[in-house]
Amino acid sequence: MRILHVYGGNLYGGVERLLVSFSQFRALAPGLEQEFGLCYGGRLWRELEASGATIHNLGGVRLSRWWEVARARARMRKFLARRRFAVAVCHSWWSYGIFGPALRRAEVPVALWIHDDPSRRGWLERWGLHRRPELALTYSAYIAGHAAALWPERTAVCVGAPVEARQPSSERANPRKALRTAEDAVVVLQVSRMEPWKGHTLLLQALALLEKDERWTAWIAGGAQRGHEERFRAELEALGEKLGISDRIRWLGERTDVAALMDAADIFCQPNLGAEPYGIVFVEALASGLPVVATAMGGAQDIVRPECGRLAAPRPDAVARALADLIAQRDLRLAMGAAARARALAIADPRMCMESLESALMGVAR
Repeated sequence: MRILHVYGGNLYGGVERLLVSFSQFRALAPGLEQEFGLCYGGRLWRELEASGATIHNLGGVRLSRWWEVARARARMRKFLARRRFAVAVCHSWWSYGIFGPALRRAEVPVALWIHDDPSRRGWLERWGLHRRPELALTYSAYIAGHAAALWPERTAVCVGAPVEARQPSSERANPRKALRTAEDAVVVLQVSRMEPWKGHTLLLQALALLEKDERWTAWIAGGAQRGHEERFRAELEALGEKLGISDRIRWLGERTDVAALMDAADIFCQPNLGAEPYGIVFVEALASGLPVVATAMGGAQDIVRPECGRLAAPRPDAVARALADLIAQRDLRLAMGAAARARALAIADPRMCMESLESALMGVAR
């Protein structure tokens, strides 16, 4: 059964990680022949290509220009006349709104993967809601619960994001040396886009409360991809200076070696100020054996359990207390790390996730 994943591809974050993982683990769903339609080149395209995926260039399109939308739909119709698909999965309201009409005109069943908390407030959502998809997919019970308000008669199907539990690397020393971090330092790692709601400010404020504890160093990975992210990154560096902790922070920018960073770190902390729809990075941290500190909201509540992490109130003092316990107690970190791998396997075993995807799509395929 040939399926087409449809997406923009100009940025890189959790959606992109999901798509790459579907390609990497495609052998575990032998009933699916997965292909990918992207509007833009970039890191996602390169990683899919490296994984051996079949990629189709759908051409760039800006929603602000109606004629570009019309041309994108026309290109899709011509493409579908040459190549048939049993199902198309639109990842995001953007791709659903642009390409859904062309897919339906070609009589291809359309699945919408809901990656963000549906609010009904965004114009993209309102645009997309004019036509119900044949299947609604998500990877989060949190999102599925909210999506029920969109189509009360249809339940969104939860399909886990496949993440492989890994044994820790023996190369902890190399990243630490490269990042000017002592071997005995307790490394607190955050990996995310440079968006204010991801909680960078809260993390810095919490770390400032631990200033007298000489044991920690923080690594913050994630490159600014848009103008407002560049400005936010500069604000964060200024805040670090103001709080007096800039010498304890390593700003890593965009990284393609996140697995190696997780192997060399001791704690993963992303204290969101807004609800994370799911948080594949939390699962990746657990799979790497890292205890996770997050705020008690959104998808983190579906992922993090007391045996493998801490969920804190979104306040600096609460996050600081959770970090302080783990920084001070090596045995606790190790015990949580062992439980973390088991938790990741329970919710993100690649075979289980890929079989769920195959089962869900076969239910609507033509």
